[in-house]
Amino acid sequence: MDKLAFGFWGVYFGTAVLMLAGSALAFAPSLRRISLNAGLAATASSFFVVAFLGGLPIDDENTLARVLAHIAMLVSGFLAYLLFSILGLLDGKRARLHTRLALTVLALGVMAAGWLLPPVPSLALGLGFAWTLGVVALAVSLRSVYRGDRQAWTAVLGVFFMLVAMLGLGWIALVRGQEPWPVHAVSALAGTAYLVTMAAALWTRYSYLIELHQVMAMGPSYDPVTRMRSHMETGQMAGDIFRRRRDGPADPAAARAGDGGNGAGGRAGDGSPVPQRSGPWVGVMVVSIGNLYALERLHGMAAVNHALFVCAGRLRRAAPAYVEMGRFSGDGFVLLLRDCNDSGQLVRLAHQVEARLSKSVVLNTSLGAARRESEQTRWQAEIGVGVLLVSDPAARASRVLAACKALSRTAMSYASRVAWLDQASGEAVELPVLEAA
Repeated sequence: MDKLAFGFWGVYFGTAVLMLAGSALAFAPSLRRISLNAGLAATASSFFVVAFLGGLPIDDENTLARVLAHIAMLVSGFLAYLLFSILGLLDGKRARLHTRLALTVLALGVMAAGWLLPPVPSLALGLGFAWTLGVVALAVSLRSVYRGDRQAWTAVLGVFFMLVAMLGLGWIALVRGQEPWPVHAVSALAGTAYLVTMAAALWTRYSYLIELHQVMAMGPSYDPVTRMRSHMETGQMAGDIFRRRRDGPADPAAARAGDGGNGAGGRAGDGSPVPQRSGPWVGVMVVSIGNLYALERLHGMAAVNHALFVCAGRLRRAAPAYVEMGRFSGDGFVLLLRDCNDSGQLVRLAHQVEARLSKSVVLNTSLGAARRESEQTRWQAEIGVGVLLVSDPAARASRVLAACKALSRTAMSYASRVAWLDQASGEAVELPVLEAA
């Protein structure tokens, strides 16, 4: 095989490895349907490629030809079944049973017919069966497109690339060692495109499982705009956290009455907060967006929903997994750290959140403006972040959140957009960005 051919096939197998890694990551949050289908698609297609490139430990050419014929039939049948599942054609138990039975009987029948032929014609028959099944899958995908399933266009592209790759691999297997390197290049690129399109189709078809998992966990209090806890659910979550705090403060002088619940200390010379005690602090952060009302007046509620959707997505990516968060009021979010004894960690997170959410975004200002530049606008959120460390176990969640919300409003007037309540003076002060240690 030419060195260029090795390079192209290296791209293909690298993509297959990435797809397998992605399926493993999808398995972790119990998205097993996505994980299983993606992993099986990558494994089956990669096994097909390895076999037809001569990777099987079979020296006899006649035996190899018959084995390849069987592999072509079985793998093509499995990939066709997977495609029908992606297109939503196998939702019923009877449909799944009938499809499995039909594909099995068809594959076994063609296998039996192949044993009546010499090895090489048998291989040609297997490839013809696989290619014909691919054409049928392409027709089924186009039928789904005709019926209004826009997501089926991804399946159409995937099947097309699969047919091209299968044609090239069949050529390579039939004229072993005599094929030019462009055949390898086209086959490898088509196979890579097939993996990418099928991964996209799988994710598009089953991504609703992620949202379903959140809906089942949060119930009717799930907010579909931000895909977070709703305002009411966030308040209940914060109340539960504060009610479950049983340990009293290590230093009574550091505790404060429940009128705001802040047990924060003063500030060091660089403006960073310095805790006065050790113990089960609760880190509270409220993020407010100051210009949502103006956005609604100018462009309507659809633009506001888009802005909230983008900001919530950025917030989820910026916050670590151990941070509890949810929507708070109509223009903000709450982040809670149950055991936050490191004020620097909280402050750094506040600056990261502010930097991430303050980036500009292009918003659709009309529900039908997916591709119309005239109905899109570039918008930048005016962010304010209020930060509190709570040590008093008697603090009430409602007062803590209200105090932190007020801090976030004050923070919009600061250059850093992050505010902290200085316990020594009782006033809101700006928190500059901490220098890296």
